[in-house]
Amino acid sequence: MIKKLIFSATMLCCSIFTQAQNETQLTIKPASDQIVSKHIYGHFSEHLGRCIYDGFWVGENSTIPNKGRIRLDIVDALKKIKVPNLRWPGGCFADEYHWRDGIGPRNQRPKMVNTNWGGVTEDNSFGTHEFLDLCQMLDCEPYIAGNVGSGTVEEMAKWVEYLNFDGVSPMTAIRGQNGREKPWKVSFWGVGNESWGCGGNMTPAYYSDLYRRYATYARNYPGAPLKRIASGANSDDYNWTETCMKNIGNQMWGLTLHYYTIPTGNWGKKGSATKFDEAQYFSTMKNCLHMEELVTKHSAIMDKYDPKKKVALVVDEWGIWTDVEPGINPGFLYQQNSLRDALIAGTTLNIFNNHSDRVKMANLAQTVNVLQALILTEKDKMILTPTYHVFDLYKVHQNAKYLPINFTSPDYVVGNQKIPALNVSASQDSTGAIHISLVNLDPAKKISLNTVLEGLKWSSVTGQILTSAKLTDINTFNDADKVHNAKFAGAKKSGNSLKIELPAQSVVVLELK
Repeated sequence: MIKKLIFSATMLCCSIFTQAQNETQLTIKPASDQIVSKHIYGHFSEHLGRCIYDGFWVGENSTIPNKGRIRLDIVDALKKIKVPNLRWPGGCFADEYHWRDGIGPRNQRPKMVNTNWGGVTEDNSFGTHEFLDLCQMLDCEPYIAGNVGSGTVEEMAKWVEYLNFDGVSPMTAIRGQNGREKPWKVSFWGVGNESWGCGGNMTPAYYSDLYRRYATYARNYPGAPLKRIASGANSDDYNWTETCMKNIGNQMWGLTLHYYTIPTGNWGKKGSATKFDEAQYFSTMKNCLHMEELVTKHSAIMDKYDPKKKVALVVDEWGIWTDVEPGINPGFLYQQNSLRDALIAGTTLNIFNNHSDRVKMANLAQTVNVLQALILTEKDKMILTPTYHVFDLYKVHQNAKYLPINFTSPDYVVGNQKIPALNVSASQDSTGAIHISLVNLDPAKKISLNTVLEGLKWSSVTGQILTSAKLTDINTFNDADKVHNAKFAGAKKSGNSLKIELPAQSVVVLELK
């Protein structure tokens, strides 16, 4: 009898020990002075495919509800997620765009060929005034990418004057003739785009000298100081960052980084947006997590020249890039959006939040009908993608105080490879509410977490979850709500700790009050 009791007690202890071993320990520390900038949650709308034309911008006599041809259901959806900034007109398109072709009476504007994206002819009916009207409707800040590749210093200087000068000048006279007396006072200003590639195939030394010249004549007008953003590195081109930091330094507000998650890692055959197995899902998430290394290493180079972190790292193109949907113009970059893409969005935003001492701005590519879109349209129909729903969950982090986190993630293993299954970020808003965003990349295993919040007071927890039965699940025009946010009941207070049961393949955001 005694032997049986000893055996039972031993087995119970082993069970408790095993359970404790399987429980991930999470420690969240009090807020620092570090802020998660709202501009991390920015977006990107290029003249590409159906993003602008047949996206934001409807036909002249369209029956789709619009204001001045700007589609209202898209505006309402983006206002709901508090879009903080919108980047335009490109992308590669920016360095072939001449802004004066897009002002004045629309029936007098010259047409142009979009040589980067599909070879289509555009009528320039959507230009500077229309874009800034859109930003005003969205209550967001415009981020304009200026033309360095095929433009001139004078052209850029006059665009800034047209936008920002409140006085008497040739540009303000033209602005008045076009119906706008007062300046818009645009702050975010990109000096070129991908100058290492489609923006001019330049060397970093040549570009950094050119930047200094263009930026000199992109003037600060009274009440309208510019936040000049230099065209930064492609992926892991650390020499580009080193050269720009050394040659430009604090003469820029920000330096960009572009990185896309390619499922296969092969630009020639990227993989399907909707048809993939677990092996390709694993490789996709491994490539997504590479953003952590990129941000860390580029930040370290920037720290050498800018230890006070005055220059922002601006990740103004990121997201998953797959093969286009069958039957679509390859230059239109139209792809569907699955639960996998939502996990990419949640993971990437967690990385940015956790590096918000240096990452002050980011822009998902792209907003409507292009790449990892928030919104897809088909004539008068509109659907919100799983990625949209992640931005809806994460909007609580905007301009909140960053909360540092310590934990060791369990592994997600496929074959002989492994990646961290869990990623997390946390913040505290101005009301004192704490928000924790968690992503479980493992498609088969839940994660049990025991969370200690050091020096943080809270008494209740609520949450929302985004998940679905399959990683390939998508929202369609026939089933627009298949993947959506729902109430999450898997978190509870246990003494001074927070216990969480995080389901497989899920994004969860908790609110503690």
